[in-house]
Amino acid sequence: MFILAKWLGRLATATLWLSGIGLVLMTAFTAYQVWARYVMNDSPSWTEPASVLMMGWFILLGAAVGVRQGYHLGFDILLIVLPVPARKVLMTVSDLAVAAFGAGMSWYGLMLAQGTWASISPAIGIPVGVSYVPLVVGGALIALFSLERMARRFAGLEISDAELPPLDQVA
Repeated sequence: MFILAKWLGRLATATLWLSGIGLVLMTAFTAYQVWARYVMNDSPSWTEPASVLMMGWFILLGAAVGVRQGYHLGFDILLIVLPVPARKVLMTVSDLAVAAFGAGMSWYGLMLAQGTWASISPAIGIPVGVSYVPLVVGGALIALFSLERMARRFAGLEISDAELPPLDQVA
């Protein structure tokens, strides 16, 4: 379990780096678009679709790491008043729901990518299906990291995230 946790930690770090690179690239593409439009008076047609593609990557990869760290959206008010064992059950149910969502996102993203792969984007000259690949990868990572959270909880390992403190520490 420790080797797998270490490997998944490295995967999460690499995923976060790729997400950051995507954010930087999107920002650079947008800055180039503005500069080319207003300084050169010649707007390139590829910058907007490339920026949107980068945005898909950095949002979905970042979301997957957020799931691993426990920063995804949740309704925590009930968890504050429950005893720790009941909290763990509800957190596991939440992780199951997030894993199912990630798996569905990955599956249907794959269907979208396959269904649109034959069409070529005129602006950037790549298959339209490429824009759905972040759904596939991000969804798979969301499911994987949710399953890791459950496995760590069942193994009694620490989950380094934003989970709530024990009830006796709540003021």
